[in-house]
Amino acid sequence: MSADPLAGARRLILLRHGQTAWNAALRVQGQLDAELDATGHRQAADVAPAIAALAPVALWSSDSVRARDTAAYVAKETGLEPTYDARLREYFLADRQGLTHADYAAVAPEEFAAFRGGNFDVVPGGETAEEVSGRVVAAVHELLGSIGAGETAVAVSHGAAIRDAVPVLLGMPLTERAVLHGLDNCAWVELDQAETGAPLRLVAYNRVAGS
Repeated sequence: MSADPLAGARRLILLRHGQTAWNAALRVQGQLDAELDATGHRQAADVAPAIAALAPVALWSSDSVRARDTAAYVAKETGLEPTYDARLREYFLADRQGLTHADYAAVAPEEFAAFRGGNFDVVPGGETAEEVSGRVVAAVHELLGSIGAGETAVAVSHGAAIRDAVPVLLGMPLTERAVLHGLDNCAWVELDQAETGAPLRLVAYNRVAGS
């Protein structure tokens, strides 16, 4: 039998943080800090062994509290020391940060409808999808460059930031983000790269522990 042609592939796991009270209350977080709630801690505790089973050799995380707290569970299970990188943060959403969805809809109903549809470019003074995907992709490529053939790296980030980076990582137009559903809390995306410089490939999207 011939050797597995994918045995030397680098693997990348993009993990969304656990639930916060703001997630549960439908409050726009953006880059404001909100800690994991009891459900979020349970989600992070549950997903950490699943991530550890993938034998990662590198763990990076957004420096936001909810991502750091999630990464801490992964660090405990893997023995890895997290590297915190601001490029993995969620969108900056300017004055919309902190608003509940109901408040947002009352203030700017058409804008909110577009926002709920996944188009964050409509937020006045906020980051654009091009800006966010650009910084996340740059961080991810640096992370991938730090591991060897056949190794796995994990980046803990945020739902919209991950969703909007995935098409770009796959060499697709950024506009293709519209076909992707938002990630569940503590769900992850798995990508691999057959060899250095090769395009990334999608292995799994919105995978959760136990699936």
